[in-house]
Amino acid sequence: MKDLKLENYLLDYSTQEDELLASLVRETHLKTIYPRMLSGSLQGRFLKCISQMIQPEKILEIGTFTGYSAICLAAGLRPNGILHTLELNPELCNISSKYFQRTQFSSKIKQHIGNALEIIPEIDEEFDLVFLDADKENYLNYYHLFFEKVKKGGFILVDNVLWGKKVLKTQKKADKETDGIIRFNQFIRNDERVEQMILPLRDGIMIIRKP
Repeated sequence: MKDLKLENYLLDYSTQEDELLASLVRETHLKTIYPRMLSGSLQGRFLKCISQMIQPEKILEIGTFTGYSAICLAAGLRPNGILHTLELNPELCNISSKYFQRTQFSSKIKQHIGNALEIIPEIDEEFDLVFLDADKENYLNYYHLFFEKVKKGGFILVDNVLWGKKVLKTQKKADKETDGIIRFNQFIRNDERVEQMILPLRDGIMIIRKP
């Protein structure tokens, strides 16, 4: 169960989201079935800070949803930078593209609509930063596809790695998404090519560095 008092305290002492992002939150709640998939203010602030610290030239985001996280990540791009964001559902892109156009980063955000498993191999880029927040059963498949595209010294951020604390349960038969998260976490723990840690922010964010 969420500690709402603690969450409200964290939000109160963090820089507030601007009016554009607040408007995007409202529209997401009005027009989508699962608005909780939105990154939200606290996580969005974290993504923005990470991007501004790294100052990436190229970002890959897998799972646009309505565009909140992409806008936050784009804030740290270098002047010549670009963010590739991938979304399967074209209806969601109607919302995200509208808000992208209202930001100063509109020319730096390239939207891709379709199956990420097919799109990732077609993007001929090297990335400084990857944010993975898509269908959980394919997390490992996405990782294998983009890993060689991540520069040395690059970072990968992976959302929902605690998955409502389901990763702590030991049931033999987990649903596909829970199983996907567990397999992903176990693989990364044993992947000697990277360094990683999990932050208990919202539903868990794993920070992976490729030395």
